[in-house]
Amino acid sequence: MANLFSNLFKKNEVSVLGIDIGASSIKIVQLRRKGGRAILETYGALSLGPYAGVEIGRATILQPEKVIAALTDILREAKTTTKRGGLTIPFSSTLMSVIEMPVVGERELAQMIPIEARKYIPVPITEVSLDWSIIPKEEIKAEGREGSPLGSVAKKIETQNILLVAIHNETLREYQDIVQKVGLDANFFEIEIFSTIRAVLDKNTQPVMIVDIGAATTKLYIVDRGIVRASHTINRGSQDITMTISSALSIPPDKAEIMKRTIGWTSDASHKDIADTVAVTVDHIFSEAKHVATNYQAKHSKSIEKAILVGGGSSMKGLTDLAKNSLEMPVELSDPFSKVEAPAFLTDVLRKNGPEFTAALGIALRRIQEE
Repeated sequence: MANLFSNLFKKNEVSVLGIDIGASSIKIVQLRRKGGRAILETYGALSLGPYAGVEIGRATILQPEKVIAALTDILREAKTTTKRGGLTIPFSSTLMSVIEMPVVGERELAQMIPIEARKYIPVPITEVSLDWSIIPKEEIKAEGREGSPLGSVAKKIETQNILLVAIHNETLREYQDIVQKVGLDANFFEIEIFSTIRAVLDKNTQPVMIVDIGAATTKLYIVDRGIVRASHTINRGSQDITMTISSALSIPPDKAEIMKRTIGWTSDASHKDIADTVAVTVDHIFSEAKHVATNYQAKHSKSIEKAILVGGGSSMKGLTDLAKNSLEMPVELSDPFSKVEAPAFLTDVLRKNGPEFTAALGIALRRIQEE
C-alpha cells in the first residue's frame, strides 16, 4: 500500500523544462506539476556572446557544438533536476504564411496544400516539413452596387484561409542532434511564437499585436482568436540600441549595454543624451510596427485591442511608455510568470525579467500539460 501511494504522488508531481535558444542567449524554465498547478522550480539565462568571442547582448551564429556547450552550462548553473522538456525553434528558421484555399474536405485539402505550398516556399518541398491549420472563417456581407445580383444579401465565403508553416529539415536535424548530445528527453519542438502565445494570451476575442524585441531583430505577430494572422520582421533589435549608444557617446559596447539596461529611456534631463540616442532606434521599430498594425486594421476592418511587449529587449526602462506614444494603442509588458506559482518574494524580480523568458515558459507549459 505504501508503494502504491508513493507511485501515485510521483506521477502527480512531474518536472519539465522549457528551453528557448535565442540569437544572444539561452533561456530555461523548470516547472513542476502538482495536482492541477504549475509551480516554478528554477529558471536561468546564459549569454551566448562569450561563446562567440563577442560582447554580452550581441547576436551570434554558433556552431552546434558551441550551442551544446552553452546549453549544458546553463542546465548545470540553474541546477535543473530533469531532462524532460521541449525546445523552441526561432521564427527566423521557419516560413509562415496565410494562404487561401477552396473549401473542401480535410483529406482533399491535405493533398492540395503541398502542391499550393510550392508557390510560397523557395526551396524544394522535399527539403521542408509542413504543418498547417484552418483559420476559422467568419461570415461577411457583400455590399453590392444598386442593381447588382448581390444587392445587400449576406454571402458566405467560398474560400478558407490556411495558416501554413514550413521548417527546413536541416534545422530539425540540428535540433535533434543538440537534444541527443545534451541527453534531453525533448519529444517535440515548437516555433517560438506559439510558445509565446500560450504564455501571454488567454481567450482574447479581439486582435492583439505581439512585439518580440530580440537582440538582432524585432518580430511582430498579429494574433486573432489565438491564430497568427500576420507576421513581420524588423531588422533592428536591442543590440542596435546598444551600438547606437556606444557610437554616440564614444564608449565601449559593454558599457553602452549597461547604460541601456540601467538607464534606458527616461524623461530625466540629466540623461537626455542617452534618452535621445535610445529613441533613434526605438522610434524606427515602433514606426514600422504601427504601419503593420494600420495595414492589418484597414484590410480586416478590425481594431487591434492592444500590443504586448515580449523578448529580452522589451525590459528596457521606459520602453513601454515610448511604445504607447508611437503605437497609439494600449501597451503592456508581458508577465508570463503570472501563469505559474512562485514564492511571493520573487514577484518583482519575475515581473521584471519575465519578458525574456516568455517563450521558454510557454513551451514548458505545453510539456507539463502533455504529461
